Amino acid sequence: MNETKLWINGQWQEAKETYKLTSPYNGEMIAKVAKASVSDVEQAIEGAQNAFLSFKQTTAYDRAEILYKVVDIMRRRKDELAEILAQEAGKPISAGLPEIERTIATYQFAAEGAKQVKGETVPMDAAPGAGDRIGWTKREPLGVISAITPFNFPFNLVAHKLGPALAVGNTVVLKPAEQTPLSAIVMAEIFKEAGLPDGVLQIVTGSGVELSDTLVTHPFVKKVTFTGSGKVGLSIKEKVGLRKVTLELGSNAAVIVEPSTPIEKIVARCVNGAFSFAGQVCISLQRIYVHASIVDAFTKAFVAQTEKLVVGDPLDKNTDVSAMINPNEVSRIREWIEEAKSQGAVVATGGTFTERTLTPTVMTNVTADMKIVCQETFAPIVSIVSYETLDDAIRLVNESELGLNAGIFTNVLPDALRAADELQAGAVIINDIPTFRIDNMPYGGVKMSGYGREGIKWAIEEMTDMKFITMKKSF
Repeated sequence: MNETKLWINGQWQEAKETYKLTSPYNGEMIAKVAKASVSDVEQAIEGAQNAFLSFKQTTAYDRAEILYKVVDIMRRRKDELAEILAQEAGKPISAGLPEIERTIATYQFAAEGAKQVKGETVPMDAAPGAGDRIGWTKREPLGVISAITPFNFPFNLVAHKLGPALAVGNTVVLKPAEQTPLSAIVMAEIFKEAGLPDGVLQIVTGSGVELSDTLVTHPFVKKVTFTGSGKVGLSIKEKVGLRKVTLELGSNAAVIVEPSTPIEKIVARCVNGAFSFAGQVCISLQRIYVHASIVDAFTKAFVAQTEKLVVGDPLDKNTDVSAMINPNEVSRIREWIEEAKSQGAVVATGGTFTERTLTPTVMTNVTADMKIVCQETFAPIVSIVSYETLDDAIRLVNESELGLNAGIFTNVLPDALRAADELQAGAVIINDIPTFRIDNMPYGGVKMSGYGREGIKWAIEEMTDMKFITMKKSF
């Protein structure tokens, strides 16, 4: 039985309490995980502050080299890392390996980003009376960053916080999701091997409810970066004060399928976007708006493709969809489906439950006020809705209070450009699913989907302060 510890000041440290970590797939116990106390978190933050005083003096070259070494180590260990995902998150190997590949790319982008941080000159002589001055800007690290991460991409979403933070000389206190601590803990080993100085990365595992106040309000913390639920995100925003904050709070991503779209070329991609990792993805395809002239053909093809998916053991390479993260989530989505059915919705396929799984489910005859449509399902369920005009489709997409990614399939260029302008989302994906993301693009939402942007270049800007400097050329 694996028993974990806290990673504080470059050493493994025991906690007074532990909690049991069980497999989402079969409920078997995986590990006893150290449960940090508030005093443990305070120690980690204070250690990160002390480490910052020296780490901020390191060169961009040295920080980049550490990140490049992380990339090399992860490449050697990627199969092992994907197995950790399967065990603690129930993520099928078929999805876990791509996440590890993306994580490697994210750290590589961060290494490259470390060398691209620059300021600009300011034309002081453009202002009257300042012709004898020069001026320029520079970016400086903030200090200690609190990073609070979710269960669904426990390697890559951690990388999107650690990578840019370390690239510019910040230190980080990482609090991973309670269900996925092992992926964070192994990164402590990897960063240590890569030569990251002690104290620069601190990892505290345990209860977000118990630890978040300290992580958000401690005076040494200069920025909070959080990915998770809207409710928690709003609470953090209220408490964070004048500290910087980035919040990625989820969505109920939609795609529009226009009649010019060749259905046979997009159905498999849409099915993948809806059901990968059991739909537990912030930009999982949840709503599909299909033009009335092709909705029957699209639905038939989509259902047929969905029924080919294999539900099973995440360690089996043939598995497409495995367990949801815990039985409570299964119970929740069962209630949502039953409620929608009572209101007239139809299950076109799927809707079969065990204690831990839901077969990929396609719903039709839904209305905009049903929970499965207007809220984030975070489950293997998608709704197909017919529309008459593009104006109708855009309106239906925008009715949501969430807006992370949205997509449209069309071969009509003016329609694509109009959708790009009018869809209310942080990103509009043309001729692909809204689940599309690469790790050097800006990523974040509008409305209730978040605040700020990730993606290495943009995260670096939000993890640094701009300083302006001016000098007179002579006395």
